[in-house]
Amino acid sequence: MSAAPRVVLDTNLVVSALLFPGGRPAELRRGWHQGRFLPLVSRETAGEIIRVLAYPKFRLSPEDRRVLLADYLPYTETVRIPDPPPDVPPCRDPFDVPFLLLAIVGRAEFLVTGDRDLLLL
Repeated sequence: MSAAPRVVLDTNLVVSALLFPGGRPAELRRGWHQGRFLPLVSRETAGEIIRVLAYPKFRLSPEDRRVLLADYLPYTETVRIPDPPPDVPPCRDPFDVPFLLLAIVGRAEFLVTGDRDLLLL
């Protein structure tokens, strides 16, 4: 049996998969639960997920956020980004750089995103 593909998921997809039980994002959640792919995270990308889940618009208590993170982070592999980091392709949005670094350093087979700036790369 071959290893599960290594995948970088953007924050919006992870948050949608955690918060909304239907649709395509929920299929991603089933995928990481079933081991169909291995999501990669770095300190920066995990931090962004934590920060976004704390947005007031989601009205999540600290316990709600803990439960949601416990439904994702144990299924991930944490990748340490070296200092200095490797070069990444130029991109307009500096918030995309951690995801590009994660994909490169983590040897991801796929970067799954709806971010148009990343899709242009």
